Amino acid sequence: MPSHFTRVTFPGSFDPITNGHLDLIERGARIFDEVVVSVLRNPDKDPLFSLAERLEIIKEVTRGHSNVSVDTFDGLLVEHARRVGANTILRGIRAISDYEYELQMALMNRRLAPEVETVFMMPAQRYTFVSSRLVKEVFLLGGAIEDLVPAIVLDRLRSKIPVP
Repeated sequence: MPSHFTRVTFPGSFDPITNGHLDLIERGARIFDEVVVSVLRNPDKDPLFSLAERLEIIKEVTRGHSNVSVDTFDGLLVEHARRVGANTILRGIRAISDYEYELQMALMNRRLAPEVETVFMMPAQRYTFVSSRLVKEVFLLGGAIEDLVPAIVLDRLRSKIPVP
């Protein structure tokens, strides 16, 4: 069987990166030859962490994986995939509602770039409810999130936002 190099892009805003994201990155790094964590630059959104902060945090928490790199993109994801030489897009699915949206995106991406496949992965069961939005919301209300985000994210949140 011929060998086939697989570079996958794992896109998202990662504001902030969660342990659910890390679970998918680590598992993706075992399955694919290379994982490019692709951070969305969206000028219409007002993220809690700047693009530079998100890149720094992701590089720090993925430092132990030699086949994981970090990049940024805006515009069409499939154009970014082509630019970085990724033949696969990795997307996390937590619930049926995620699947419906992600299926639409995957089918449109297939229409735009038939050579780029989309692979869906579920995070570990303990992270199936975790989202960046929910983590920020719970933190802002004084709830415990220690087991949901890497320590560096918790430290950055504490330095950025006074806890009630």
